[in-house]
Amino acid sequence: MGIQKGIMQLVEQERGEVLYAGMKDRWQAPGGSVANTIAGLGSLGLKTGFIGRVRDDALGRFYAEGMAAEGTDFVNPPVAAATLPTSRSMIFVSPDGERSMNTYLGISADLGTEDVSEDVAANARILFLEGYLYDKDKGKAAFELTSRATRAAGGMAGISLSDPFCVDRHRADFRRLVKELDYVIGNEHEWCSLYQTEDLGTALETAAGECGLLVCTRSGHDVVVIRGEEEAVVPVTPVTPVDATGAGDQFAAGFLYGLATGADLATSGRMGCIAAAEVISHYGARPEKDVKTLFAAEGLV
Repeated sequence: MGIQKGIMQLVEQERGEVLYAGMKDRWQAPGGSVANTIAGLGSLGLKTGFIGRVRDDALGRFYAEGMAAEGTDFVNPPVAAATLPTSRSMIFVSPDGERSMNTYLGISADLGTEDVSEDVAANARILFLEGYLYDKDKGKAAFELTSRATRAAGGMAGISLSDPFCVDRHRADFRRLVKELDYVIGNEHEWCSLYQTEDLGTALETAAGECGLLVCTRSGHDVVVIRGEEEAVVPVTPVTPVDATGAGDQFAAGFLYGLATGADLATSGRMGCIAAAEVISHYGARPEKDVKTLFAAEGLV
């Protein structure tokens, strides 16, 4: 079907409908990278809220109700007078567990400052922002407004680099955000793309001099976490994935749970690895097991 394997690619509505119709054994769930992370944090018992935009259609109501059922406050009600339908991503999983995402942006790409409650932002102890939001000027403005409100109230704001192509599109802005925000989470390909080098060591050395807290995942290899002079290298136990969808999202959930509860960098990184391993053991991007129990079994909580 002409799908590029292993990455997220944007599709138009017509292409999305063709792919949707061609899917075998469809399974539907609320999604989105940072939304998956927030849902993971909610399942771990933290009080969470998600700023997003869906249309008041069947899929939008399903999304909003699904987030609420998982314990996350879906801050903005579905929009009734909307032209674009609710966004969706058609994710195809191949026999090796790799996921290939085909995303129709729909109404979510119109997220703007009018969708941001500054009270919600100011009450966030930790704010996690999605790099994909930078694809439109309205999203950039919403991003900046939210992060300013959180940090002005004493909270932490950070970003997911999202994917190497997203980094390529917004390199100058992301280089600035690395310096301005409190933490940045990305994988080795995203960090190398950010600094336009094929040498990860060079990329992380540069990032460490600019970023308050950086996290680098390496797909089955040790995770690197650096905060100032403090560095943790977190070992990873390789797992054969059933479905790799959500691995980075749930790593972020586990790591941010550690950060929120005062764990050290190594423990936070280990929590991220456990959460990622759980989600790739089954289809779907959100945990099925009690991840906190998995933490306890490893003596982390």
